[in-house]
Amino acid sequence: MARKPRIEFDGAFYHVLVRGNQKQKIFLDKQDFRKYLQIVGDYKSRYPFVLYGYVLMPNHVHLLIETGKTPLSKILQGINQRYTMYFNWKYETVGHLFQGRYKAILCDKEEYLLNLIKYIHNNPVRARLAADADGYPWSSHRLFLKPTTKGIVDTPIALGHFSEDVGQGAKLYRRFMGEEGISKRELEKTVDQRILGNDKFVGEILDKTQEGILPRKRQFEFGLEEIAGGIQVVCGISREELKRKGRTSASLKARSMFCMIAKEYGYKGGEIGKFLGRDPGAVTKYLRGSEKSEEERRKVVSILGNRAIFNIQV
Repeated sequence: MARKPRIEFDGAFYHVLVRGNQKQKIFLDKQDFRKYLQIVGDYKSRYPFVLYGYVLMPNHVHLLIETGKTPLSKILQGINQRYTMYFNWKYETVGHLFQGRYKAILCDKEEYLLNLIKYIHNNPVRARLAADADGYPWSSHRLFLKPTTKGIVDTPIALGHFSEDVGQGAKLYRRFMGEEGISKRELEKTVDQRILGNDKFVGEILDKTQEGILPRKRQFEFGLEEIAGGIQVVCGISREELKRKGRTSASLKARSMFCMIAKEYGYKGGEIGKFLGRDPGAVTKYLRGSEKSEEERRKVVSILGNRAIFNIQV
């Protein structure tokens, strides 16, 4: 399947995720962390962009970037190439350091900026690298507590969402960090695997860029129980039958359809298999037979879209 092009325009706001090749570590000592931040700062001077936050983990990086005239692809290509040259020279290695194509989700800044800042600053806590955000030195969290206009992170802009007074904004940010944050699954509810925002935001992006976006394909918009309910309406196969060991033609077709739709909405084979009480290999077999169920699949998706499924008893 061909890669979908980046959606790029002046003022676009992205959550960027760059991973080490084959999950390898990309920072081996303190000097490496500092070098990466230096390179980011150099490119920020060369191609002005807004950096709202970052966290450098041992094998991956999160960046929150708003671009200007220079597209994100040019900025990231330069940063990654320069750091790779440094890493390969220092450790006498060759080849790719980063995993293929970096991930960049175009986000609704007004809706998600603060939640994304909290999410990436708490990443070391979730990974058990620190007891709290204060205890991890390689994120922009500490810069928000003592904001300055001299660093590479544009903290005053983000803190302005809390208060016009930067000092008060820092205090409110500290309180905000202590509140419950947005879940990873919520951040994965993207449209066309490229956009995070409501339908209005997606429509605005479509009008602005004329991109071929599929607005109904929102990751994890429906739970597996809801999808199973749609199968029940269209195929007459209950949730219990869907999970049984039976191999009637009707149940096999229903499972194939269930797997295909769940896959479309972003669920992995392991998650689907666990729901059905089967191993991922069985899910792969069901997916091979899913093409025969296209008409019924459309009916199920239509039911989900109309939310009629919510009235079905689990």
